[in-house]
Amino acid sequence: MGLRIHNTYSGMVEEFIPSGQKKDKIGDYPPVTIYSCGPTVYGYAHIGNFRTFIFNDLLRRYLKFRGYRVDHAMNITDVDDKTINGSLSEGLSLRDYTDRYIKIFFEDLDSLNIEKAEHTPRATESIDEMVDIIRRLDEKGIVYTKDGSQYFSISKFENYGRLSRLDSREIKTGLRYDTDEYEKDDVRDFVLWKAAKENEPSWDTPYGAGRPGWHIECSAMVRGVFGGTIDIHTGGVDLIFPHHENEIAQSEGAYGEPFVRYWIHVEHLLVDGAKMSKSKGNFYTLRDLLDKGYSPRAIRYLLIASHYRKQLNFTLEGLRTAENALARIDNFLVRLGDIKKEGEADPAVKTLSDEFNEHFTEIMDDDLNVSGGIGAFFEYLHSLNSLIDEGRMSLAAAARVKEALQRVDSVFGFIFFSGTEDDIDVTRIESLIAQRQEARKAKDFARADEIRDILIAEGIFLEDTRDGVRWKVKK
Repeated sequence: MGLRIHNTYSGMVEEFIPSGQKKDKIGDYPPVTIYSCGPTVYGYAHIGNFRTFIFNDLLRRYLKFRGYRVDHAMNITDVDDKTINGSLSEGLSLRDYTDRYIKIFFEDLDSLNIEKAEHTPRATESIDEMVDIIRRLDEKGIVYTKDGSQYFSISKFENYGRLSRLDSREIKTGLRYDTDEYEKDDVRDFVLWKAAKENEPSWDTPYGAGRPGWHIECSAMVRGVFGGTIDIHTGGVDLIFPHHENEIAQSEGAYGEPFVRYWIHVEHLLVDGAKMSKSKGNFYTLRDLLDKGYSPRAIRYLLIASHYRKQLNFTLEGLRTAENALARIDNFLVRLGDIKKEGEADPAVKTLSDEFNEHFTEIMDDDLNVSGGIGAFFEYLHSLNSLIDEGRMSLAAAARVKEALQRVDSVFGFIFFSGTEDDIDVTRIESLIAQRQEARKAKDFARADEIRDILIAEGIFLEDTRDGVRWKVKK
């Protein structure tokens, strides 16, 4: 039947048809155009952000797995209330301030094995596109001026509210916000271009000196990269209203054509059953978790393993469970690497691998059901372990299995996720080994085993010798 995706705009699971025109073969489609709301670079991204970014990675990886070409943009919001306030508080230029956090963000993406998007436009480099949108809206009478700022009049856009199902709520037109965020249910005209203020960066435009409102930035960057209607727009559910609703109004109001064919939204991440909050002590950045000794591989596994439209309850116990699941994978890879038997591959290996690939694809085609896909993967490993136990796995069969694992890992990104001795953090590894030794001396065997499992999940294997503990990276 092919890939089916839940479209927030229609509220239904729909057949995925790139470009809106059905082709005979996947290879006949033009590249799938995807735009993902990226980070606002005023601090470290937290694990809730990374759940969405890892879903974006899963989406693009699976599309390529199915044979589609992908043209993906993820924006950088480098001018808004938060970035301006942060730069002012530190006495830095906006560029210097945001460059620092952009660098950190891309380092974090690398840590989690997230593929780079083909485009990463910055808001501050998209001012011309913003002005073009405002000009077109102005010509259609959708814009009005107040105190030197330009506002979008939502009463002039007929379909406002369709994405977020605002039809049953009272829409209060003529009330304005020039802040970048407002209350979830409060519908007001939103600012497109803010009049210049003292100590804020500004750009000279036909609408006066000023800077963009938050919502117009993504509309401009989509237009600047893709030039027209795109296939997929992703983001967290918290962005449906007002941000994505306003993107639709601006873009469709300006250009008179559909903005996006498929809207995909990722559900909230909870921590220990509650909304993440610094005051509750359950607020984690990626680096907080790495400092606690958890591996980026386990974090990736945990964040990817639940269906994107279900809330994910993130716990440290869940990370330990992820480490154990990864240890099962690594133990299988060790067994596979130990195969020495010569001869032809047992036909059962090909049958199992072909059936797994077909079953995995069928599951994932159903709205990217990755939890079901992971379940099918572990069933596959269980069957292969049985063949090894029966002495039916030859070197030729092992090579076939490895090819199958590499193919599915092009989607998962956590099976062969391990460093080399040149790029792993040796200091951190040796610190964890020292902590394990101290735990063993204190007879805290649970903690010692936990550290061992963390290291195994990263592909680091320990060997206790008379001269101390030695470690090596799984090849």
